[in-house]
Amino acid sequence: MGTIICQGCNCTIDHFEDEKVTTLYGRCQGCEEGIEIPE
Repeated sequence: MGTIICQGCNCTIDHFEDEKVTTLYGRCQGCEEGIEIPE
């Protein structure tokens, strides 16, 4: 099982099937658009 984590706000963006546990980093829609997401 793999997980995609946002580099900007550390939210979980998505999960994907993988043979081993994997964490990838990307940008969520809010951070891409420069919108501040309140904690």
